[in-house]
Amino acid sequence: MTPSIIVNQVSKSFGKKEVLQDVDLTVVPGQIYGLIGPSGSGKTTLVKLIVGMDRPSKGDIRVLDTAVPNLQLLQKIGYMAQADALYNDLSGKENLAFFASLFKLKKKEQTKRIAYAAELVNLTSELGKKVEAYSGGMKRRLSLAIAVIQDPQVLVLDEPTVGIDPELRLSIWKELYRLKNDGKTILVTTHVMDEAEKCDQLAMIRDGRLITSGSPAELKDRYGIHSLEEVFLKAGGGIK
Repeated sequence: MTPSIIVNQVSKSFGKKEVLQDVDLTVVPGQIYGLIGPSGSGKTTLVKLIVGMDRPSKGDIRVLDTAVPNLQLLQKIGYMAQADALYNDLSGKENLAFFASLFKLKKKEQTKRIAYAAELVNLTSELGKKVEAYSGGMKRRLSLAIAVIQDPQVLVLDEPTVGIDPELRLSIWKELYRLKNDGKTILVTTHVMDEAEKCDQLAMIRDGRLITSGSPAELKDRYGIHSLEEVFLKAGGGIK
């Protein structure tokens, strides 16, 4: 199976500060791949490199067998950033329609995808409101809806469920499972260990380095402990 995402010996520096060092990563279709690590570990920087928002200082990245950054490739990637990039003076529906138009969806398909995306994040009844009236959690939900609007082959989600209530979180993960079963590739960052358990594969990042990777079961077996939190601490040298 051809990998959807290949990160090969990638490093990234900002001035003299190296935020990623020699990261290798492979994600295949039909897989939910989790990046876990504390704030400042380099997760968001790596995600931005994968979607082509920046270039690595060293190494290379390929998504869907295409070197990034690549403008055409963005049509096939759904991206949800950690910070919401929304138009506050537009309604939720207008935001969805605007982003759908960027992906050249025909009117009928656009209507269908807006309805699907809004239903996914439980915003259907709120679409007529301006985004400036949305709560922080509602804005996160709208950002997730925008990420799936064009039915992308690859979904890259940076802390997608922060500020979202537990019931809706379960609903979103149920949909992520459905998408992976349809052959989509999903890369998600999180620092919530119960969400990490839901991933097929994990990469643990600390101080810009990938310290260990594998399925949740493999990682716990490898380190002889029963929780991913302890795995992360032990892999990073925090506990013996």
